Amino acid sequence: MTDRSAQPGRRARRSPEFPLPYTTVDVVIFTVLDQALQVLLVQRPDGADEPFPGRWALPGGFVDVALDASLEDCARRKLVEKTAVASPYLEQLGSWGSATRDPRGWSATHVYFALIPGQDVMLAKGANAANVAWFDVDEVTQKSGLAFDHDDILQTAVERLRSKVEYTSLPAFLLSEPFTLPQLQRMYEVVLGRPVDKSGFRTRMLAAGFLKEAGYAAGESNRPAMGYRLADRHTPVIFPRTFSPRAPNTNE
Repeated sequence: MTDRSAQPGRRARRSPEFPLPYTTVDVVIFTVLDQALQVLLVQRPDGADEPFPGRWALPGGFVDVALDASLEDCARRKLVEKTAVASPYLEQLGSWGSATRDPRGWSATHVYFALIPGQDVMLAKGANAANVAWFDVDEVTQKSGLAFDHDDILQTAVERLRSKVEYTSLPAFLLSEPFTLPQLQRMYEVVLGRPVDKSGFRTRMLAAGFLKEAGYAAGESNRPAMGYRLADRHTPVIFPRTFSPRAPNTNE
C-alpha cells in the first residue's frame, strides 16, 4: 500500500510521534579591524526564560519558513539584520546538533561563515540581543564562555578560514574596493598571523588572474598606487600551491 503522505508534491505531515527539533542558522562573521582578525558577537538578553542569559554568542536565529527558501537565505537575512551587508562572501561551515546544546530541547544549527570589509559595516543588535560588538578572534578562542556550543563552532571556523587562506584568494573579500597589493598582502598576514614574502606574493596574485585593475588608489602613507577589484565577488581563486612550505616526506 502506498503512503500518500510520502508522494512527491504533498506537504509532509507533522507527527506527534516525531517531535521536531529546534532548527537555527548561525553565522560566523569575520572582518579585520585595528590590524586584527575580528568576529562579530551578540550579547544574549537577560530574561529569566532565556538560555544563557547575558552571555555572548554568534549571531543567528530560527529558520523562518515564511521568509527563508533555504538555509543560505536565512544566513543572508541574518547578515543584513546584523551588519547591513547584503552579499558578502558566504560559505557553509557545517552542522551541529544534539539533545544537550540548547536547554530548551533538541536542537540543530546550520553554520555559515562570512567575510566582510570592516569599513562597510553598520552594526545592529536586533530585537533579541542586548548588545553587539566586534571581538579579537585570538582573545575569544583562548578562553571559553560563549553561549551554546559556539566556542567549538568558532574554533572550527577559524581553523577552516586559516587553512583555506593558505591556498586561496579569500582575504581579498575582507577589503573594500579598490585596494592595493600591499593592502591585500597585509590581509593575508593578519589572518595567517605571520609575514608573507613580498616579491613572491605580488607575482602569485597577478598571475592568478582574479584581479582587475581599477585605477589608482590610496596606498601606504596615502601615496597613490595601482588599485584592484575582484573579477568575481563570490568565488575565491584556488592557487596551485600553498603559502606554507610542505613538510619533508620522511618516507623517501
